[in-house]
Amino acid sequence: MPIRVALLLTLPVLASAGPNVVFLVADDLGWNDVGYHGSEIQTPNIDAIAESGVRLERHYSYPWCSPTRAALMTGRSPLEIGVHGPFNPNHRRGLPTDEHLLPQSFAAAGYQTFATGKWHLGNAHVKYFPHNRGFDTFYGHTGPGIDYFRHTIAGSYDWQRNGKSARDEGYSTSLIGNEAIRAILGRDPEQPFLLYVAFNAPHTPLQAPPEYVEKYAHIEKESRRVFAAMVDCMDVAIGRILGTIESEGLARDTLVVFISDNGGLLATDGGADNSPLKGEKTQTWEGGIRTPAAVHWPGVVEGGEVLNDVVTVHDWFPTLLEATGVRGRNKKPFYGRSAWPAIRDREPLGERPVVIGATGWFAVFDGPWKLVHRPLPEGRSERTLYRIFDDPSESRDLAASEPAAFERLAGILDSFSLGENISGPAPSDERLPNGRRRPPPGNGLPGNPHPSQAPERRPPFAERAARD
Repeated sequence: MPIRVALLLTLPVLASAGPNVVFLVADDLGWNDVGYHGSEIQTPNIDAIAESGVRLERHYSYPWCSPTRAALMTGRSPLEIGVHGPFNPNHRRGLPTDEHLLPQSFAAAGYQTFATGKWHLGNAHVKYFPHNRGFDTFYGHTGPGIDYFRHTIAGSYDWQRNGKSARDEGYSTSLIGNEAIRAILGRDPEQPFLLYVAFNAPHTPLQAPPEYVEKYAHIEKESRRVFAAMVDCMDVAIGRILGTIESEGLARDTLVVFISDNGGLLATDGGADNSPLKGEKTQTWEGGIRTPAAVHWPGVVEGGEVLNDVVTVHDWFPTLLEATGVRGRNKKPFYGRSAWPAIRDREPLGERPVVIGATGWFAVFDGPWKLVHRPLPEGRSERTLYRIFDDPSESRDLAASEPAAFERLAGILDSFSLGENISGPAPSDERLPNGRRRPPPGNGLPGNPHPSQAPERRPPFAERAARD
């Protein structure tokens, strides 16, 4: 075969007519932390996505960061993959490399693929880094909650560009927004792009530029005041990204998605507000897994509609494939399904059982029903049942009065295949060398330190990652 023909056969099929995709992820944003849900926090740019596009009012993520990101990137259940909790900063494993990721399918279709912000799917080896998992470029951090100004966590520097530390000064939220804009402006205009923007805001530690904190001086509680400033700053960054898309004439060719990776953190005075939902991050009550979410694509998805069908974070990979016409290169089956017919045409998605959970907490959804399994001390557990459409605050346990529904959902959970846990324990379950439980991380405010605020005393994660 002539060399020229062989080379042509190896090139990707360019998707020059395909739409761009901008996928925005907030970190630990509560249900009542966006303006369109009635929050006192000003989020005009997030609100604009929701109010001009489609609001997904029953969007479910996982109760921890890493499982949600694994589900988003693979379209598969992180529980089956083994991502049962967060990848802690010094954990030796990451999202398995035999899993096919969303950017790999888009890259194979000729898309430019950019990632900026929080990864949190493994940092012990460069094989886990985003630029080795389908993204052309990556700028950001690989661990959980970093110091927003010093970019450290657990005594190490965690800010990089494509596997090399980037000693850039600035507030991480603003740097992430700047990089997203840089990617858009520096793109090849002949090819579409996939831009993944994963903010670490408003994850603890609670830190924000003074001018944003001053804007919320009327909020009496310090944690809520700083948290509001963090969300506001993230919204400004999102506005700058959307403004760049508009100024480049790309708005009608760009699908924009906004979600949160889980509900807001209330423990250790985390500053979030999940009301009127019950619970918080780490739990599978609605407040831990039901998140703000919206989609907008001018001329295609617009009109300020509200979608009340269940849409999960597993669904985004197949949904984006159908929306863009990109062919999925995954060999393993998705756990999620495409929600595009409901998002674009309001077609009912139909019922399906879904299992979501992490670190011993589980939720099972099936039609109007939801079962919650929560761990209790000394190895015990409790299961409760709710008619979740009618009782979103989960105030009426129907396990005793609806035994048939209870047994059916319990059977779905008991027969669900859990893979070997490859992630770390929840931070509150970590143990010190002497066997005692490690104290939970603080919120970062004075007198309540967060692990990211410890002095830098170890090599940066980018440089100490294995490269064999």
